[in-house]
Amino acid sequence: MSQNRFGIVIPQGWRNGLPQLSSADQFQYSKDIVIAAERNGFDSIYAYDHFIPHYRYPSTGNFFECFTLLSAISAYTKKMKIGQIVTCNSYRNPALLAKMVATLDVITNGRAELGIGAGWYEEEYNSYGYHYFSDIIRISQLEESIQIIRKLWMQKIANFHGKYYSIDGAICFPKPIQKPHPTVMVRGSGEKYLLKVVAKYADRYNLYYGTPEEMKRKIKILKDYNSQNRKIEFSIVLPCLLVGKYEDIEKIIKKMKKGGMTVDQFKKSAAGGLTVGTIDDIINGIAEYVNIGVSHFIFHFLKLDQSVLKKFSKVIKISKATC
Repeated sequence: MSQNRFGIVIPQGWRNGLPQLSSADQFQYSKDIVIAAERNGFDSIYAYDHFIPHYRYPSTGNFFECFTLLSAISAYTKKMKIGQIVTCNSYRNPALLAKMVATLDVITNGRAELGIGAGWYEEEYNSYGYHYFSDIIRISQLEESIQIIRKLWMQKIANFHGKYYSIDGAICFPKPIQKPHPTVMVRGSGEKYLLKVVAKYADRYNLYYGTPEEMKRKIKILKDYNSQNRKIEFSIVLPCLLVGKYEDIEKIIKKMKKGGMTVDQFKKSAAGGLTVGTIDDIINGIAEYVNIGVSHFIFHFLKLDQSVLKKFSKVIKISKATC
């Protein structure tokens, strides 16, 4: 039996991911999806840390805040890990973030993760009043933040004096239940600076919508940077469209208002399309990532209801048994 693990993105409003219902009913829909995900064998659930929908979609749609949503949803789960894909470092002081995740870990009896990145959505920064620093500054801030967070989780009294952040005699109680601390998953694609931070501090590296070729390159660079030979897990967020037969994809594309695309064009836009198709197609696509060292998968379903999760449970079972 493999150690591969499978997570799902909670419907939240990022890419038109919520049905046209009242706000309260939309939360009920998200909650029901999470409950069904646990029932059907998923290992983890994740939420995006954004304030407004993806820039390609209408900005007036509802979008649930990440940590509030996770805290509420966690009460309806018993086993799944709870995480973010990923927390924008710029939006919260790192000491506050350490406190938030430590509390979430206690609430979930040791199931919280910290997914974190340097941030990228400039339009969102500007609209919410955050200063959008250069890439190198945001990455440097991320590096300091991770150090502060780990200190607060692991030390009785923590001190850190950096260029961007400082803490002086800071305490964080309760401590996380997980020892030595919750998983720190860092996402990003920058090869010159960001991956160096991953190599030094991350327990898991995550790439968003990457093809096997792109992921293979990141893994190679990370291994070159990892001079201490730290153990780092490799993770991928992938779009997923599960259909009964291949011909159904074209019909769904039209319903998604992407009718101008051919099936091949649509698949190419969805990280190469290895997780678009039938159960067998998706199992084979997962195997391509496993073969290059990926063991942690997070799926953003492009068409989602509870019946899809029930069908996908077969993908999870077969992939865990064979990949």
